[in-house]
Amino acid sequence: MNDPVWHVDHRCTNCDAARQLAPGLIAEVDGRSAVVRQPRTEAEQDALRAAAFSCPTRSVRYGGRGPGAALDPFPLRLTEHVHLCGHNSPHTAGANSYLLRRPGGTLMMVDTPRFSAALAARYAALGPVTDVLLTHRDHAAHGRAYADRFGARLWIHERDLAAAPDADQVLRGTDPAPVAEGVTAYPLPGHTEGSVLYLADDTYCFSGDSFYWSRAAGDLAVAESVTWYSVTELAASLARTAPRLRFSWLLPGHGDRRRLPAAEFTRRLRALAARTAELQPRPVDFTGLRW
Repeated sequence: MNDPVWHVDHRCTNCDAARQLAPGLIAEVDGRSAVVRQPRTEAEQDALRAAAFSCPTRSVRYGGRGPGAALDPFPLRLTEHVHLCGHNSPHTAGANSYLLRRPGGTLMMVDTPRFSAALAARYAALGPVTDVLLTHRDHAAHGRAYADRFGARLWIHERDLAAAPDADQVLRGTDPAPVAEGVTAYPLPGHTEGSVLYLADDTYCFSGDSFYWSRAAGDLAVAESVTWYSVTELAASLARTAPRLRFSWLLPGHGDRRRLPAAEFTRRLRALAARTAELQPRPVDFTGLRW
């Protein structure tokens, strides 16, 4: 009898979450993810398990099933202060979400994974979660459920308030706003009217869907083909905000995460603002995304 092999089934929506966690093992083939090589080491097995538990459609399979719950690596530590939540939700377009550790051991959740009481318990095991920070309407699906479970405050911008009308804290306007000591919200209208970037400790930039690290370009990029509100507004937002930001970790909702020297990100972000200013509005086209 042949041993089970890893594969991606027909439910894949090409969200890219699995490819981020298992590069070289999972790649885009004909408009969806596919396992292009079986693992050779235990570390590669771990990468595929992480991909399986992040996939919003549970399409990454080992034989006829996914890996057992005991192998779930999430929340997955990225740095001393940031964990990746995994368990991306089909109700947030498969977006990544994060836990940010604050002084004293409390946590903030940035955007939301799929919701269950069991997952909430896994995240809360790292420490008390005081705030759920939503970057924009597309990622708001489970915000209230997590905020209520944690006894946390739910944040969103007023221009995306329809997606979380019972939010506890409403950001307004386009000026930076303090969220907590060391954490600032920067409204960044463009992808949606109420898109927000959260900056923590001049180190961690949670950019939502406003910009990301593109593997294809080897640089910062905007998802111009799925800019729901206005690419012209996004260009203005980037031009206004780029000079104010300093960070060395980029942690987006979609697309790759990246660590670079702060000065390098500053240079690249200003160049991105200039490139975005040259873009023209275009119809939404999911097939136009190039991660």
